[in-house]
Amino acid sequence: MKSIENNFDDPQVNELLIKHFIELRSVSPEGSTHVLDIPGLKVPSIKFWSLWENEKLVGCGALKFLDKKHGEFKSIRIADNFRGKGLGVKIIDHLITEAKKLNIEKLSIETGSGSFFYSARKLFQKCGFKPCEPFAHYKEDPNSCYFTLDLN
Repeated sequence: MKSIENNFDDPQVNELLIKHFIELRSVSPEGSTHVLDIPGLKVPSIKFWSLWENEKLVGCGALKFLDKKHGEFKSIRIADNFRGKGLGVKIIDHLITEAKKLNIEKLSIETGSGSFFYSARKLFQKCGFKPCEPFAHYKEDPNSCYFTLDLN
């Protein structure tokens, strides 16, 4: 699998991110939606990658710098035609590798607590993330779950 950084304007990437944004907004209660739209992903504190198999988009993910040593994963999404094939682990592994290259020592993730987000929570735990308290700007919210991974 190859990765491409910051290619938001690729039509396949753009379509996947828009679908991700719309779907997460539709399943998250107002005030508990933390998904970023494309302009939100383009800020300097975020690095974004898309992963490809041949010319087909497998998925994407982003790393937001909370500070020099702490990062947050954002916008992790698998394209529909690649779902159910265990490729979420590859996306997470790629993001962890990139975080290590950037000297990140701790990674955190916020995801939903509802049934729609069950597979995401299961994936993060499979990749070594442990439940934690809210981090950065997040607050206790019954609609959110928080996870962290120490990279040291």
